[in-house]
Amino acid sequence: MKLLHTADWHIGRTLNGYSLLDEQKNAFKQILQIAKAEKVAGIVIAGDIYDRAVPNPEAVTALDKMLQEINLDNKIPIYAISGNHDSAKRLNYGRAWMEHTNFHLNTLLKEAFTPVETATTQIFLLPFFDPLDARVYYKHQGMDIDKIKEITSIGTAMQLIISDIKKRFNPNKRHLLVSHFAVTPNQESELELTSETTSKVGGLATLTSDQFEDFDYVMLGHIHTRFASPNDTIRYSGSPVKFNIKEARIKNKGKGVDIVTLDDQGIKREFKPLVPKTDLVVLEENWSTLCDPDFYKQQPVNHDWFAITIKDFEPSEHVQTNVRAELQKRYGTIVELDYQINHAEQLHQNINTNINQLSPEETVDQFFDTITGKKLSLPQQKLVETIFNEVERQKK
Repeated sequence: MKLLHTADWHIGRTLNGYSLLDEQKNAFKQILQIAKAEKVAGIVIAGDIYDRAVPNPEAVTALDKMLQEINLDNKIPIYAISGNHDSAKRLNYGRAWMEHTNFHLNTLLKEAFTPVETATTQIFLLPFFDPLDARVYYKHQGMDIDKIKEITSIGTAMQLIISDIKKRFNPNKRHLLVSHFAVTPNQESELELTSETTSKVGGLATLTSDQFEDFDYVMLGHIHTRFASPNDTIRYSGSPVKFNIKEARIKNKGKGVDIVTLDDQGIKREFKPLVPKTDLVVLEENWSTLCDPDFYKQQPVNHDWFAITIKDFEPSEHVQTNVRAELQKRYGTIVELDYQINHAEQLHQNINTNINQLSPEETVDQFFDTITGKKLSLPQQKLVETIFNEVERQKK
């Protein structure tokens, strides 16, 4: 059985106000072409299909067209689940008749215990859930209340759920799991690779790979880079496009999908890269370098998006300069602009050293100087003084 593994489409996402929909459509066309060329038996979408629980109309229309092209126009089965960004109830609409076209979409925990059966494989589609979902499910199953109270974390919930899934295993078939969680290689490690926000990976507590060792293969979503995969049989596909600056900083590790073959010879995985329509390029240089034609003419200007950090920036030297406008003349679209002010660290140390000796007004003045390289103007000083006076009045 040959499957295409993808995840984290996040249809409708923006990057600092810039729509990524055209980029997502471009990635989808490549995914569909790969699926057709490889003659896959299905496309797996491991959660976070939309970027938000209530997607905008453009996102809904775009995804609807994508799924129709896969499933109705090209007759390719879909095996999909909801992620933590999706609305489980909204995505569940139409599920009953979708299965008649081999579009299998699980968004509720109770659906995960019935596998999709093929001639050689049982595919278990386990959508994102939290401990409360597990407690509600097992309450409906008649579990003793004391046992339900023991479901206090995603780890304890997953242990119980996997145990019940294993009861449905057909020993004569392979067992494939599709899910959407942060999974680390072992009990001691914690993922530090970029996903959505923090080292807790999008605010979700992590699970460990040993909990899934009874499956022949696990296709995961949630982490946006395939290099976070715990091992050779528990894999993230990563997102099809770059969604943030952290991802763009990962050099030479492009986006793509996995083609996974499960047959009598074992399991084979092949990575298929995706070529971005508009790439996200990160530059961190000083002002003179950024404005040097020998430097910026080497960049893919006017074709890609740029996230630029100006190193050793001196605000006082650019009072009359529209910094963003000057850079856009050279680079085109700048989706993020940041500054590293060379004297900020020293000023920050001075503030920390003398903080107890400074009045609140003086502290604000020092902070403003740290960020802008200038002192507060007289009107600004009066505004700060008025604000602190009002704060003191409210305390009394």
